[in-house]
Amino acid sequence: MITLVVLASVLIAGVTVYQYKEQGNDYHRERLERKEEQLMKSIEFTLKETTYPVITENLHLIFSEEIYEIANIQNVNFNIYDLEGNLIKSSRPTFESNAIATCLDAEILNFLREEGESRFVEEKRAAGDNYQATYRYIYDLKFKPIGILNLPYFEDNTFNNMELKEFLFRLAMVYLLMLIVAIILAYFISKYITRSLQTISDKINRTNLTHQNEKIYLESPGEEIAKLVDSYNRMIDELEESAVKLARSEREQAWREMAKQVAHEIKNPLTPLRLTVQSFERKFDPNDPDIQKKVKEFSKTLIQQIDTMSNIATAFSSFADMPAQQNETLNVVKVVKLALEIFNEDYIHFIADEEEVVAKLDRTQLIRVITNLVKNAIQAIPEVESPRILVTVASVGDRVKISVADNGLGISDEYKHRIFEPKFTTKSSGTGLGLGMVKNIVENYGGTINFTSKVGKGTVFTIDFPKEQKK
Repeated sequence: MITLVVLASVLIAGVTVYQYKEQGNDYHRERLERKEEQLMKSIEFTLKETTYPVITENLHLIFSEEIYEIANIQNVNFNIYDLEGNLIKSSRPTFESNAIATCLDAEILNFLREEGESRFVEEKRAAGDNYQATYRYIYDLKFKPIGILNLPYFEDNTFNNMELKEFLFRLAMVYLLMLIVAIILAYFISKYITRSLQTISDKINRTNLTHQNEKIYLESPGEEIAKLVDSYNRMIDELEESAVKLARSEREQAWREMAKQVAHEIKNPLTPLRLTVQSFERKFDPNDPDIQKKVKEFSKTLIQQIDTMSNIATAFSSFADMPAQQNETLNVVKVVKLALEIFNEDYIHFIADEEEVVAKLDRTQLIRVITNLVKNAIQAIPEVESPRILVTVASVGDRVKISVADNGLGISDEYKHRIFEPKFTTKSSGTGLGLGMVKNIVENYGGTINFTSKVGKGTVFTIDFPKEQKK
C-alpha cells in the first residue's frame, strides 16, 4: 500500500510537470502565431496605404515612421530585412540596435528560397529562457516577395512555473496525508492479518520432540488460517505418536546394543578361564610334588579373569547409573593435580594459569573425567618416540576450561563422529565407555566437551564447565 501511494505520487507529479510544459509550449506557439498574423495584417495595411512604390528599395521609406507605430500598437518589436538578408529597418530603439543581427544566416535564406516555405521558425535558449524567432516573406500587392519580416519572441514562463510549483505543493500535501493514512492502515491491516500467523509461528518455533507440545486454538480464524491450524494440530498429534514410538525404539535398541556389548565383554575373559580350567583338569595330579604351586598359579589365573569380569560389570554399572552430584566448592587446580598423582608417567605435565580456580563441582566425578581423558591419552602414545601429555586448567570469565593434549596417533576422520558413542572403541581391549561417561558427566554440569585431532600429530580434548551450577 505504501509503495503504491509513493509510486502514484511520483507518477502523477511527473505527468503534471510534463502536462504543464506541453501547455506552456502550446500557449507560446499559439501566441507567437497570433502576434505574427496581427503584425502581418498591419504591414499589409501599411503597404496598401503607402504612396511609395511597393518595392524592396522603398521599404525603409515606407516603414520609416510606421514601424514604430505598428510596434506600439501590437506591443512587439520586429525587424525588416531585404531578400538578401540585410537589415533594412528595426522597431527597436537606437541604443538596442547593436544587439540586432544586420545580416541573416544563410541557413534561413536558403530555407525560405529552396524549401518553398514562406515561414521559418528559429528556436534557441538565451539568458536561461526559451527564445523563438520567426522569419517570413513580406509580399507586395501582387504577392511578390519584397522583404523578410523577423519577429523575435522570448517565452516568459514565470507565471506558469509559479502555478506549477503551487500545484505540486498542494499535490505533495495531499499525497503526504494519503501516505500517512496508508502507513496507519497498512500497520493495522498487517497486524490483523499476521496476528494468527504470528501465533502459529511462535508455536512452531517452540515445537520440540523432547517434550509435549501445545496445540493452537484461535477465535474466529479465516478459512485459510483455520486450515493451517488444523494441519499444525494434526502434525502435533502425529509428532507425539512418533516421539513415543521413537523413544520406545531407541530404548529397545539401546538395551539390545548394551546386551550385545556386555555379552561380548564377558565372553572375552570366559574363554581363557575355560581353557585354564580344562588344562588344569587334564594335568591335575594329587601326587605331584609341585601340586601346591600349580594350584596357586591356577587360582591366580582364575582370580585375574574374575577381576576382569568384575571390572566390566562395574564399568557398565557406572555408565548406566551415574551417582547423584555432590556439588561442593573446590579448587579445580588442586583436584586436577590430585587426579594426576595416580599416574607414574614422567611425560605427563600440568599447567595452570592461576593457583586457585574455585568452582562448584563433584570432586569424585571431576577426578573420574580427568583420569579417563588421561588414560585415553596414554593409550594413544604407545609408539611415540618422545611422548608428551599436557593437562591445563584456565579460568575464562565465569567458566572453567580444562584441556588434555597429547602428541599421539590422533583420530582419523572416519571415527571422529563416533568417538563419544558409549560402546565405541578403537583399542583392542576396553569397554569403550570412558569417553561416553565423560561426556555424560560434563553435560550433566551444563558444560561442553570438544576435541581436535590430526592423524600422526595428536589430539586435544577441551572441557568447559560453568563455575556456578544453575538451580
